[in-house]
Amino acid sequence: MDAIESGPSPVRKARIEIIPLIDVIFFLLATFVLFTLSLEKIRILDVDLPKAGGDGKDDTTVYLQAAADGTYYWKQGSDGVAELITEPEIRPRLQRYVRSTGVPRVFIRSDRQAKFGAGILVLDEVRRAGIKQVAVETITSGTGR
Repeated sequence: MDAIESGPSPVRKARIEIIPLIDVIFFLLATFVLFTLSLEKIRILDVDLPKAGGDGKDDTTVYLQAAADGTYYWKQGSDGVAELITEPEIRPRLQRYVRSTGVPRVFIRSDRQAKFGAGILVLDEVRRAGIKQVAVETITSGTGR
């Protein structure tokens, strides 16, 4: 009988198998995508888009401007003339405007030096009058424009 030599065995290098690694990565990716989609509740908001048409001749939009000196300006229609009004006049004018117009719209603006509180006061009065279509202009305009 031959003697079996029991010497050191050859060193085997460790190998990383790439195919099972790719399978695991895709499994984790699919699980993550499905999990995140189940967390997000998709909600639909109703949007009232403006109707096409109209020639702009019956522009009844009111522009309310707060001035730095504590006065206010009322302008009806984009081509109208701005009228100087006082704070107590705002609410009755808005109430008359709501009664006379089918779809009341108000733009709130101010001059460069007006206080923030004056704009909020106008916004509060517009909301009290029940006007839903309100926009606050983010650019300043000259006083009384």
